[in-house]
Amino acid sequence: MKRVWLRWALMGLFVVALGFTFVSLGQWQLDRLEQRRDRNANVVTHEQAAVVSFEDAFSHVITEQDQWQRVEVSGTFLADSQLQARYRSHNDETGWELVTPLVTTGGQVVLVDRGFVVRPASQDFPKVFPAPPAGEVHLVGYVRRNEQGSTNAMTPTENTVRLINSDAIAPWLGRPLVNGYLSLITVEPGQSEELIPVTPPELTEGPHLSYALQWFSFAAIAGFGLVVLIRNDVRDRKKAKAKAARARADGLPPQSPPSDTAANNNA
Repeated sequence: MKRVWLRWALMGLFVVALGFTFVSLGQWQLDRLEQRRDRNANVVTHEQAAVVSFEDAFSHVITEQDQWQRVEVSGTFLADSQLQARYRSHNDETGWELVTPLVTTGGQVVLVDRGFVVRPASQDFPKVFPAPPAGEVHLVGYVRRNEQGSTNAMTPTENTVRLINSDAIAPWLGRPLVNGYLSLITVEPGQSEELIPVTPPELTEGPHLSYALQWFSFAAIAGFGLVVLIRNDVRDRKKAKAKAARARADGLPPQSPPSDTAANNNA
């Protein structure tokens, strides 16, 4: 009996650990769902709001709540300081985005993601980028917060970068940059048609709720499995005791299960 209790205890500890992991993963998916809902609500709010001035939008460190707010600003592009943000995707296509610094009429410098370019699978990344409109321009863009990642991904190398982060790009540019950056919507004069504007993400909740339900189901299945295991053990022990009692009543010696050696010899 002691060995049975030990087996139940070990199985119980394993199931508790497994259940805790599954429930934690389910909670993580619910947290991501809540973040997705907050982001969607934020996008809708900013899309319905009026376009704001550059000075109002970029007067502080850009946070998630500031993203996708529409901003208008005038200035001049720095055509000789463009960056290619590689390994991007847009509408199920892969390619890159072109980032060009803009000196505003107020004297500040902001990075502008001028758009996405499709890269055919058979071609390498181009070394020559579409030139920005010359002279003073007036543009409307989305506010974006700095992308975060490894230092190597954020630090430009030969006019290429993986993540757009104004704090990491400023030393390369040799000029101070405002925090965050802009994703271009429209610009006057116009730019190359090759550049596709980067738009807000689709307002869907994604698969997070179904994933959470799956993890919670796995936790329930693990607990149910432990109950079934213990119930079967108890049932088998009751059957063995009842069989032994009948054997004693019939005056027969108690039978023990055959050993592995005996089973092999009979085979």
